Amino acid sequence: MVKAVVGANWGDEGKGKITDMLAKEADIIIRYQGGANAGHTIVNSYGKFALHTLPSGVFYDHTTSIIGNGVALNIPLLFKEIQSIVEKGVPTPKILVSDRAQIVMPYHILFDQYEEERLGKNSFGSTKSGIAPFYSDKYAKIGFQVSELFDEEHLQKKVESVVEQKNIILEYLYHKPTLNVEELMKTLLEYREMVAPYVEDVSLFLDKAIKEGKTILLEGQLGTLKDPDHGIYPMVTSSSTLAAYGAIGAGIPPYEIKQIITVCKAYSSAVGAGAFVSEIFGEEADELRRRGGDGGEYGATTGRPRRMGWFDCVASKYGCRMQGTTDVAFTVLDVLGYLDEIPVCIGYEIDGKVTTDFPVTHLLEKAKPVFEVLPGWKCDIRGIKKYEDLPENCRRYIEFIEERIGYPITMISNGPGREDIVYR
Repeated sequence: MVKAVVGANWGDEGKGKITDMLAKEADIIIRYQGGANAGHTIVNSYGKFALHTLPSGVFYDHTTSIIGNGVALNIPLLFKEIQSIVEKGVPTPKILVSDRAQIVMPYHILFDQYEEERLGKNSFGSTKSGIAPFYSDKYAKIGFQVSELFDEEHLQKKVESVVEQKNIILEYLYHKPTLNVEELMKTLLEYREMVAPYVEDVSLFLDKAIKEGKTILLEGQLGTLKDPDHGIYPMVTSSSTLAAYGAIGAGIPPYEIKQIITVCKAYSSAVGAGAFVSEIFGEEADELRRRGGDGGEYGATTGRPRRMGWFDCVASKYGCRMQGTTDVAFTVLDVLGYLDEIPVCIGYEIDGKVTTDFPVTHLLEKAKPVFEVLPGWKCDIRGIKKYEDLPENCRRYIEFIEERIGYPITMISNGPGREDIVYR
């Protein structure tokens, strides 16, 4: 059985915790897209971790963690990450890397920095992890697959050709130091040493696992609204954040994905630029940010303060629809316990008309939120294990949102730990 864990909104919904929790029952966990530009925060008996490349299931010794072909693989970062968890006493995880995964090259990270610098105030708010240049090269067919590291003659020719092109851009567009073929080859051969023990024909491995009835989790990064096709383009990421892409990014048939758990936060937050209709500012936002998440709402990768907003039914309904949601996991609900009243965005007013359907970007930028205010529950709900034990106003909040988004909320997270979950 294949299940996907994906985000409904802008990312930062708490997917890492949900994956970590579901991994207990899983055999295989796969990262199928994105790179080290987003982080998943996990709190468990070993401590607190921010993972960037490793799937969130690496803390169980019965699981195999896979880096799928759709991932932007930063090899040195992957290795730093493996070392950092093993140093904290986590058993050495079993890791496989797809031979078809492509490599984030050292120059991708430079190009990402140089381009944001060149754009100045019009920049995309990139995490400067090399993701956009990486995917640009992948689709321009000048990327490097892991398998290519093992054919040195072919690699040398390709590096020479790519460096020639990159150096023209470095010299004439960015006015920066050029690349050296020998140095780049030396780096790539070091990468080969690092990755060699893990390389596998992943789609073949998964085909066998599916036939054996193994439980497989697909772990998505970011959320629907950061998808390059269906998100708030151009303020999006460079690989599809939808569960459907899990089939491609892991190398499995689409009909094998049987359950799609879409993670929704009980309020909204976003990192990076782009339209964000239910956004709040000032003291109201500061307080929610301080209380939010585990240790506050700051990016797991950048440490940037996240932009804050109230729950957005329009964006979340759309986010769930595009994911093909079977179950909604509702996270960080415990954070809202301090509020007397909780606004919920139930519609967008665009040019004088109210809609509950999520529009394209240029209309989104004109949208004004339509709020309905619900009564708060004014108490701490951490530690509650049964749905009926939640305060009445808390249940009303969940049921109000469930009705507006039209998808069943079956899991409610009421704390940062693995056990802080209420099943419904």
